[in-house]
Amino acid sequence: MNLRTLTLKQRKSIFQALVKAQDQGIPVPESKRRIIDKYHLTPEQLELIEEEGLEKEWPPLNEQD
Repeated sequence: MNLRTLTLKQRKSIFQALVKAQDQGIPVPESKRRIIDKYHLTPEQLELIEEEGLEKEWPPLNEQD
């Protein structure tokens, strides 16, 4: 996937999948590899999505317990 063609909704979905995988106890390197494979991303693309999600506190980061 080309990062420029990903919508905000798609980027948020990818970020949410990454965070949820890590919350389930999947180690960070493994969770990133799984998301990269599932969404056909490059490591650099995932890094940009991760940075954007953290900066903007996308769900599930901003969800109340």
